[in-house]
Amino acid sequence: MLTRWWVYLLAGVFALGLLGVLLIGFAALVTIPTLPSLEALTDYRPKVPLRVYSAEGILIGEFGEERRKVVKISNVPERLKQAILAAEDDRFYQHGGVDYTGVLRAAYSNFTSGGVRQGGSTITMQVARNFFLTKEKTLTRKFSEALLAFKIEHSLSKDEILELYFNQIYLGQRAYGFAAAAQVYFGKTLNDINLAEAAMLAGLPKAPSRFNPVVNPKRAKTRQLYVLRRMHELGYISSPEFKEAEKHTLHVKRESQEFPVRADYVAEMARQTVYRRYQEDTYSKGFKVYTTVRQLDQEAANKAVRQSVMDYDRRHGYRGPEAVINLQKNGLDREEILEDALQEVTDSGDIYAAVVVAADPKLVRAYRKGGEVIEISGDGLKFAQKFLNDKAVSSQQNIRPGSLIRVRKSDKGAWQIVQLPQVEASLVAIDPQDGAIRALVGGFDFNRSQFNHVTQAWRQPGSSFKPFIYSASLEKGFTPATVVNDAPLSFTAEETGGEQWDPRNYDGNYEGPLRLREALAKSKNLASIRILQSIDVQYAQDYVARFGFDPKQHPPYLTMALGSGSVTPLQMAVGYAAFANGGFRISPYFIERIEDEKGNILEQIQPVAAGKNAKQIIDPRNAFLMTSMMQDVVQRGTATQARQLGRTDLAGKTGTTSNYVDAWFCGYQADLVAIAWIGFDNPRSLGNNETGSRAALPMWMSYMGKALKGTPVAAYTPPPGITTAKINPETGLRGDSGTMTEYFLEEQLPPEADDHVDETVRSVEDIIREFLSH
Repeated sequence: MLTRWWVYLLAGVFALGLLGVLLIGFAALVTIPTLPSLEALTDYRPKVPLRVYSAEGILIGEFGEERRKVVKISNVPERLKQAILAAEDDRFYQHGGVDYTGVLRAAYSNFTSGGVRQGGSTITMQVARNFFLTKEKTLTRKFSEALLAFKIEHSLSKDEILELYFNQIYLGQRAYGFAAAAQVYFGKTLNDINLAEAAMLAGLPKAPSRFNPVVNPKRAKTRQLYVLRRMHELGYISSPEFKEAEKHTLHVKRESQEFPVRADYVAEMARQTVYRRYQEDTYSKGFKVYTTVRQLDQEAANKAVRQSVMDYDRRHGYRGPEAVINLQKNGLDREEILEDALQEVTDSGDIYAAVVVAADPKLVRAYRKGGEVIEISGDGLKFAQKFLNDKAVSSQQNIRPGSLIRVRKSDKGAWQIVQLPQVEASLVAIDPQDGAIRALVGGFDFNRSQFNHVTQAWRQPGSSFKPFIYSASLEKGFTPATVVNDAPLSFTAEETGGEQWDPRNYDGNYEGPLRLREALAKSKNLASIRILQSIDVQYAQDYVARFGFDPKQHPPYLTMALGSGSVTPLQMAVGYAAFANGGFRISPYFIERIEDEKGNILEQIQPVAAGKNAKQIIDPRNAFLMTSMMQDVVQRGTATQARQLGRTDLAGKTGTTSNYVDAWFCGYQADLVAIAWIGFDNPRSLGNNETGSRAALPMWMSYMGKALKGTPVAAYTPPPGITTAKINPETGLRGDSGTMTEYFLEEQLPPEADDHVDETVRSVEDIIREFLSH
């Protein structure tokens, strides 16, 4: 009797099993025709972002929804492959797409937990899901996933499947694929990551947001240790390797700096250029843009801009903490409060946000994002010292526990209190021979403001515009030795077309008669106005257009002599390049070529070059004389500070606008033109004595000192048609008493001095009239 019941039971089980097989077979027959084609796998075309590179091929920018770098599986380090297999599918090379052992293990786990907690997905099943299915945890999706896995295994090799998985999987921080993740999290290529980093990356596919080492470092560490244990259990690593990797401290990238060279403004300019041509394909077709920006130049420009802005900011005092954080929120411990408070506060390069946890006049302790508590003392407190004294400022402005401050490391590595500056600055450097942009910094911090001050900011150039007026005067017959009068002038409202105008020299000193060369070197406003009066404002307006300036931005008034029009720093770079290259108009460019994903050249820039196919806009002799005069600006004029660079081939001009609103230094060497500017976005005074020589020249010097390091000093050879003559420095006239050598055009030598005329009583106007009559 008992035997009969066992037979019935076994027969029932067999029948149910057979029915189950038949049902599964029927479901498979119904589902298989609806499965998607594998074309997306066999003809894999992932979304590859636009990448922007420096002249040396260094990545400086990336744009696209998905950060991805596609690599061949043969180029993947063995340790990383082992880590991935240990974490996700250690029987990958043994099963046929579905690991039945893994499925049973997942089923048991789900049954005991009372819900769907594990999926038992193999790497092949994950590829099926990532390419074709949703991530919902249902039996229907799981069934389709398994059938697709069989189909994939039948069509592709194991290495091809693993390669697809390796490049397609999402790993957090917009990184798709392990090559992109290695760069995002550690700033390394795949070949450079170590065992501990490989285990961290291999732990991400399970839950990229939960195990993200940037957002959740503790959970990420737990997951990493799990991967390392699995590698050890599977015999991929030895016990000593396991222990060493377990103890290894990971250095995860937390700063906003994502690329080896910071050139955000250049990268954005490239993105805009490519988008105008290719629209939405810009972000997914893998275009590569190679720019003219050089690593050394860009790094030097970045440092020059940031340090000059910080120096200016320090001169004008600390403004107090940015905010005060309540450290006593109910239900949260202090570390949670601090992390929450800093989560929405962005750092600015090497300037970090921190919350004060303890403060007194001698020591401040502050919490940084990620859990680091730093100490600031000594010189690091000087900038904000008065805000550490209860009696100095109001209690609301005092630095106290909860104060949100900014900190930065000094050159010696000690922490110091700083603040985010309100002033802006920019620097652009170009090759004067063909217009290639070698460095461009459009502002203090691209993440704070994407406004590009090099190309978009229309500002008054002040005295840095004078060289173009002086060049026009040379064209009109003036010479470097022509004497003009540096004496007060006054203009009525009728003469100016507006209000009465009483121009002054920036230093309030007037020197009377002086030569053109001296007037430019000392930046004498009144002399410059008289020069413009003599050559005619309409002529000057037409003349400056040769250099690329828009005449509409420079109305024909005498204020043009003092740079009252509007320019961009890039326009100034092009204008000064004509003096540096012998009088040619070049066009600035920053893209050298554009390639497709496979490296085929789509566009190759063919720039115009000085002396070849560029337009000659001024006489080479004019350019030489202007360079000679602007060398004097550096050697004995308003920019003598630049002599510290120890070079004799530097030329340029300071620029300061009325009420110290804009500060400039525009200068060059034979092979490099650089323009430095500083000012507020909403124009207001930089403060008393914040002249071009004080606020902008140090920025220019910092850049040029590094950019020209190792470059031989250039010799400016006089072009044909230039001669020299001995002159009297007081009168600018030739004669036996001449004690100074000056350059002249051969056909424009000054008259010889008349020994019967008393030069001391002769008016400057008479000298100019006599000179112009020759």
